[in-house]
Amino acid sequence: MEISRLDKLLAFLQNEPEDEFLKYALATEYLRLNDSEKALNYYEDLVNNHPNYTGTYYHLGKLYEALGRKDDALSTYEKGIEITKSKRDMHSLSELQGVYMNLKGFDDDDDDY
Repeated sequence: MEISRLDKLLAFLQNEPEDEFLKYALATEYLRLNDSEKALNYYEDLVNNHPNYTGTYYHLGKLYEALGRKDDALSTYEKGIEITKSKRDMHSLSELQGVYMNLKGFDDDDDDY
């Protein structure tokens, strides 16, 4: 019997319970399996306990958007923008600024001034 990707990740996490990459991988896997609640738990654990893991903010914000939690998405993007600026992670910063501005109602076509 083949062990599922989810089972493998859960087994790895038992050995390394504070591994931020494993938590991120689990959140992503749960999201792929349409288990938003478990994905949300892992993403929120990451922003609360591993706030410098910058990849989390985009995906958590997008999940909040999908769940209709616009204010939570905006605050997640704002926090992610703050952290990615301090880390000089320009790629993540650019992505977060883009989704933040889009959610706020601005888009790239609004520069017709």
